[in-house]
Amino acid sequence: MTRDKFNKSQLNNNSQFEYVNKRELMEKIEPLIDNTLMRFGLIPVEVELVKENHRWFLRIFIYSNEREVNIDDCENVSRSLSDFLEELIPFKYYLEVSSPGIERKIKSDKEYLIFKGKDINLKLKQPVDESGEKQFVAKIEDFEENEGLTVFTYKDKKNILIKKDNIISARLYSSEI
Repeated sequence: MTRDKFNKSQLNNNSQFEYVNKRELMEKIEPLIDNTLMRFGLIPVEVELVKENHRWFLRIFIYSNEREVNIDDCENVSRSLSDFLEELIPFKYYLEVSSPGIERKIKSDKEYLIFKGKDINLKLKQPVDESGEKQFVAKIEDFEENEGLTVFTYKDKKNILIKKDNIISARLYSSEI
């Protein structure tokens, strides 16, 4: 689900383009995004500001632990943010608000905690038990920065700990596909 909005924000016509520090800009807009999503009972999974084909995109991926994110959620967030973002972002950009997707690749440690209790498809460098498997579906039980990822394996029906550096990739998994 994506809600696209073209933002018509422009620099003052008399001024030259000013250098914008992307990190500083993100530090200004992320608290606004976090607070807005909190009002709707949503969690920011990822916020990215990227330039593609000479166009800027602000992408916000939203999630809820209580319910499925729908198009109305995306539209509400987009409407609530657009005026505030227009004041903070001094160039043209496209705002995209969407759910993370049914098979989202886990991109950050924070996402293991956000998606706790969800099934993931794991690919490992080395097997972690006697099964010898390097790819399997499991449920996220917990994540600790120093310890790693604890998952429940459906095949062996037990919890196992996987060190972060042993994970090649992790994706949300849905049997509905």
